[in-house]
Amino acid sequence: MEDGDLALFPGAGLQVRNHDVHYPFRQQSDFWYLTGHQEAGSLLMLAKGVDGCAEETLFVLPKDPERETWEGIRLGPEGAKSSLGFADAHPLSAISERVGKALEGASRLWYRLGEHPETDSLVSEALADLRRRVRTGVRPPAAILDPVTVLHEQRLFKDPTELDCLRRAGTITEEGHRTVMGLARPGGTEFELEAALHWVFRSNGCDGAGWSYPSIVASGNHACVLHYTSNDGPLTDGDMVLVDAGAEFKGYAGDVTRCFPVNGSFSAPQRAVYEVVLAAQEAAIAKVVAGNPFDEIHQAARSKICEGLVQLGVVQGTASSVEESGEYKPWFMHNTSHWLGLDVHDAGSYHVDGDSRPLEPGMCLTVEPGLYFREDDSTVPEEFRGLGIRIEDDVVVIAEGGPEILSVGVPKSIEAVEEACAAQGVSLPGGVEG
Repeated sequence: MEDGDLALFPGAGLQVRNHDVHYPFRQQSDFWYLTGHQEAGSLLMLAKGVDGCAEETLFVLPKDPERETWEGIRLGPEGAKSSLGFADAHPLSAISERVGKALEGASRLWYRLGEHPETDSLVSEALADLRRRVRTGVRPPAAILDPVTVLHEQRLFKDPTELDCLRRAGTITEEGHRTVMGLARPGGTEFELEAALHWVFRSNGCDGAGWSYPSIVASGNHACVLHYTSNDGPLTDGDMVLVDAGAEFKGYAGDVTRCFPVNGSFSAPQRAVYEVVLAAQEAAIAKVVAGNPFDEIHQAARSKICEGLVQLGVVQGTASSVEESGEYKPWFMHNTSHWLGLDVHDAGSYHVDGDSRPLEPGMCLTVEPGLYFREDDSTVPEEFRGLGIRIEDDVVVIAEGGPEILSVGVPKSIEAVEEACAAQGVSLPGGVEG
């Protein structure tokens, strides 16, 4: 921002679920990053060298004893200043007047159009009013800039406090995955495991519902649906379970996937496919080193997957020919990594000037190769059909040496997974035991 610049960042509002019931509130990530304010309907205004404006102004719900009796205590403008440290704060009712006045003295406006209709309307009306008054000497901002280009670069690099939140999310996520490995049994259900995950997340103080995205608990062929969230199927003896779930702690996401046998023991076909995916993941994690291009992570995983497909007898030829032709894509159709932070698919560009972005310390990302053989896929050997395997960890780029794996404690080797499945004494309220 330069002198004369104004920036606006709206927070999330409440969303109706049905009739007069709202979805659980989750703050907009950019707004949360900039403010630490958890109430709905707020607005942040930043001003640099704009006459009559504090550098930072937060517009919040006013104190209202009657509404607070029904909905909970509000911070209010004074609380925004005393508790959050804002230079200035006002009730929401003052937004139109104060933003309009601030725009009169602004040379440029930083605002992301198209994401928040209510604020879009406010900005449009204020600019239209200024344009109508140009003969009086008023000048509207000469440019509207998208703040995300700058802000998301900031969010891409995690500071020590953010990394601590991500580590805590990883530790809680580990507990959730260990719990469901010990609880799974033939005759159980996917939703029992889902409930156990969410109980672990919430009981450890995670935000809202506890999770950073709707948990995937996919038994058998369900694991071949990448974003399966019905979680209502049976756990059948002889099947594998894919669990893709992460805790959210202070807004920061865990995102971990593990696969384990319902009966606690890998069959030979399950073991063979699992070992291919595990080798691919280990090769990819080895590429999470400062200076390496982001795309090298996927390239390393893809090469190992292609080698594995040949070894499994799924395809003919050489690994390099399978990779070059794209013959692997029906069974490995997604990328290996994405940024991780306040959003599970976090902010930040993956390419710079058209080239794959070099990894730098403080970046956090996932590593998650997979193989998916649908039960109706007659092109693969019969013993692999209905088997979906994905292995995912959360990884931080560090200054020197290999990466820090935030989810390192989640069982991953075949031996460790079978040991976790055999763990005794895993229990939850209601008499559900493993």
